[in-house]
Amino acid sequence: MTEKIGRKALLLTLTAALMTACSDSTPTGPGFPGSGDGAAVSLSVAVTATGAANGALSPAFDVVMDDGQNNLTIDRVAIVLREIELKLQNDNGCDDSSDGFDDDSCEEFEVGPVLLELPLDGSVETVVAINDVPAGVYDELEFDIHKPDDDTQADRDFLQQHPDFRRVSIRVEGQFNGSNFLYLTDLNEEQEINLVPPVVIDGGANPTNVTLLLDLDSWFRFSDGTLFNPASANEDGPNEEIAEDNIERSIDGFEDEDRDGDDDADDEDGDDSSDDDSSDDDSSDDDSSDDDSSDDDSSDDDS
Repeated sequence: MTEKIGRKALLLTLTAALMTACSDSTPTGPGFPGSGDGAAVSLSVAVTATGAANGALSPAFDVVMDDGQNNLTIDRVAIVLREIELKLQNDNGCDDSSDGFDDDSCEEFEVGPVLLELPLDGSVETVVAINDVPAGVYDELEFDIHKPDDDTQADRDFLQQHPDFRRVSIRVEGQFNGSNFLYLTDLNEEQEINLVPPVVIDGGANPTNVTLLLDLDSWFRFSDGTLFNPASANEDGPNEEIAEDNIERSIDGFEDEDRDGDDDADDEDGDDSSDDDSSDDDSSDDDSSDDDSSDDDSSDDDS
């Protein structure tokens, strides 16, 4: 238990430099780093195990799954990300006219590589905090699931602290049908998460939070929902591609100001529904009042 709590404590809040504009020079002016008139934005991470039947988060810092024949318990999930970037909705000014693709130098901010120890107790953990983000409408979150190597100084510095992650982007530990397993992957892919609805940053005093939600329940399942041993998805294993595809499909992102792991847009829809129900109740009260009035009229006629 002490070891698991210690791993959870590794989720540190990081301060990231905002990197923006289409030139190599340091940007200045309203909304840029150091000007003090931008907004604070945080990135949080949470997990769910509700994508299929019999998946559950445990207060013992485990994720437990059962398909009726196999049992899978996940004790630890660690993932390496880098180049975490928000994209403005209207970023056409940064298009490279020569090939029609966006110029990567115009992404709004980035940080990494960073090791995320995913919270397995149902909590939402803030992992990156960025200050002075320019006001605007942001409709996409991009990041790399990254296998660190010795090819950059940033990777070398990262590996000094986390040597077990050399050429490893995701590490999962647990038990399958009672036997321990270790899953390692060198998955190295860019992820693009559409933010629907877009996140509006207005430069106000209230910080904005975006949550990455990972559905662990789907990682080690066949298409029919049957669980498989994660060890069979290690490099050159028969289920390697299945697990990697499942992982890439399992990630969602959304605005989550109250950090409850739920999309704020869904929360608002629920509030609207409650208002509608309340309106219906009021209408029923009015109808009841009309019935009472009818009863009074009938009483007058009898007299």
